[in-house]
Amino acid sequence: MSKVTVLGGCGVVGSIAAETLVSSGVFSEVVIADIRIAQAKKVAERLGPGKASAVEFDALSPQSIRNAIEGSSLVLNCVGPFYEYGPVILRAVIDSRTNYIDVCDDLDATEKLLDMNEDARKAGISALIGMGSSPGVANVLVRFCADSMLDQVEAVDIYHAHGGEKVEGAAVVKHRIHSMRMDIPMFLNGQFTTVGLFEESGKALEEEVEFRDVGSYNVYAYPHPETLTLPKYLTNVKRVTNLGLVLPPAYAELIKGMVRVGVTDEEPIEVQGQKIVPLEFAVAFILSRRQELMREAGLSEPMGCLKIVVTGYKNGERNAYVFSMSSRGQGMGEGTGIPAALGAILMATGKIDAKGVNPPETCVSPMDLLELARTKVSLGGKEGFPIVIEHIDKDGNSQRVDLFG
Repeated sequence: MSKVTVLGGCGVVGSIAAETLVSSGVFSEVVIADIRIAQAKKVAERLGPGKASAVEFDALSPQSIRNAIEGSSLVLNCVGPFYEYGPVILRAVIDSRTNYIDVCDDLDATEKLLDMNEDARKAGISALIGMGSSPGVANVLVRFCADSMLDQVEAVDIYHAHGGEKVEGAAVVKHRIHSMRMDIPMFLNGQFTTVGLFEESGKALEEEVEFRDVGSYNVYAYPHPETLTLPKYLTNVKRVTNLGLVLPPAYAELIKGMVRVGVTDEEPIEVQGQKIVPLEFAVAFILSRRQELMREAGLSEPMGCLKIVVTGYKNGERNAYVFSMSSRGQGMGEGTGIPAALGAILMATGKIDAKGVNPPETCVSPMDLLELARTKVSLGGKEGFPIVIEHIDKDGNSQRVDLFG
């Protein structure tokens, strides 16, 4: 039994992760750390006296971070946006010599976190980064294909569509804006390259994708860490892409439109005598329109799907495996928080012990994760993340795969 601290434990993802950790029975105490201490105390009280506690912390203060995690054997970081907070928090955790997991899906932050690998190794700690759904489960399933199903992986195409959560925070919108403004890394024709969302290079990757239980949507280039880390793990892979969409589509188009016209700059401008940061206005405006756009689309509950298509060769013949994780009634909180919690459980029970800073595909055993997910360590008796696997042979014949018979 050990103590785990969930940084950002009041958020959509952090609160689900904390609830999953408490329900697992693996930890002697789950600490809810958040700058919103009153709300943190409410979350801890809901999770149960003696099982959870609350502490206040500032994600930009190394000393505050170290104070919050004191006495913990493991830290689960759910504070976003990661491009702002991730490096600061991991540095403080390394200095505290505490094992670490996060749900970082910002590519530029991932690069900075990976640069701390040697420091983490010297400190003797294990740091697993990007342990959500994508990145996270997606990486582990690709590794499963590479290790057990195919002799050679030729291409990995990751697709995701989700939305409909009751509440969406400013940090989530800022993450999306940040992702749209940057050069987006992809691995194409055996080489690392970048594309622009609004440029021909990015538009050339857009495609219509059918998502199980969710529908068919047009997805666009998304800068997730899988396109950076998977090509380094997969020998001779030719393509790794990541394409996604936030639902409803009109909401995604609103965000894209604000970025396209340049209303997301961070340099203040003067408006009628007041200094206004365009980015802050854009985020507030986007969130003010969200509920109406959801009503117009008939989106009344969280829903989403992660789809991973892995193609390659087995015994010289071309094969493909399609993994789908879909849900209705569960959204980003469950889709990210539950895998993160399962990763924390695996680390706490000694099944993730690689030192340094590692992405999921390098240190998480696929069968360990899938077995744990099968035990329904989650909330309210719901499954952690049901996965549908389809095998497509060289002749195009499709067949469902049951991993556990």
